[in-house]
Amino acid sequence: MASSEHGGINERAAKGFSNSANYDKYRPSYTESAAEELLKQCRVSGKKNSQILDLAAGSGKFTEVLAQRPEKYEIVAVEPHDGMRDVLAKKELNGVTVKSGKADGIPLENESVDAVICAQAFHWFANEAALKEIHRVLRPHGVLGMIWNIEDYNSPQTYDATTPWESKVRDLTWTFQDNEARFRHEKWRKVFEDQSKSTPLSLIIASDQLFALPLGEHLEQFEVRLTKEQIWERYATISHIAVLEGEERERTYNTVMDALNSPDVDVDQDGKVAVHGKTFIVWSSKIPEDGRASLTDVEMPES
Repeated sequence: MASSEHGGINERAAKGFSNSANYDKYRPSYTESAAEELLKQCRVSGKKNSQILDLAAGSGKFTEVLAQRPEKYEIVAVEPHDGMRDVLAKKELNGVTVKSGKADGIPLENESVDAVICAQAFHWFANEAALKEIHRVLRPHGVLGMIWNIEDYNSPQTYDATTPWESKVRDLTWTFQDNEARFRHEKWRKVFEDQSKSTPLSLIIASDQLFALPLGEHLEQFEVRLTKEQIWERYATISHIAVLEGEERERTYNTVMDALNSPDVDVDQDGKVAVHGKTFIVWSSKIPEDGRASLTDVEMPES
């Protein structure tokens, strides 16, 4: 869902991320090992001055990681949400140019970057228009890399939650259905899968296929200890929780706290509880124009 009232940004994202400072404060950053794996797969690890697009950069959680790297990347951080972009711009990160723009209208020249990275964001614009734009700005054989930190309480229902309280809060999370495709729904994969449906011959790259399949994937576990109130603040940065008001917000808060106050919850001497999750790293390389073949170019066998 997009609205001109919000500059073409998904309306729920615009409202859900309106408290951009809280998002930046409570959302987790990315481990050194996860960042290294992503950049290695994007073929820019160890490559000095590589040009990287951080698309839908938000408040700059991953932009900061990129800016601190020894490669001294040339980074363009594109973000459509005014509040998020302001938080990012105020960080004044070295080597980072901040621009307003959307995934289906990237303010960059053709074939101008070595890698496009979407951190915690691709599910918001997993559509053909965005994929074409990403393909356009990538250099030949450049790579699109995606990364998500997904806590157990916000994960797909098919995944095992580490503790009972996280399972209870995940059940709560799934009661909020607003027809938006978030990571936990895993619908973001469909835009890649749909590329190959135009040809019945699996060994032939369709003329309209933009990115290589199957997707590369890597998974890392993470754990962080937070107080119960910090867990709530972190949970409340999820867009569909952030917009709650009044009795509904209070009811949601109480449900989270009831789960955290269960007798089986392990609280350490500092009053902190372990929050578990997974970092998902996904990537695919651009198929350049001269690497794609139309079925009309292939001699079909006689029937």
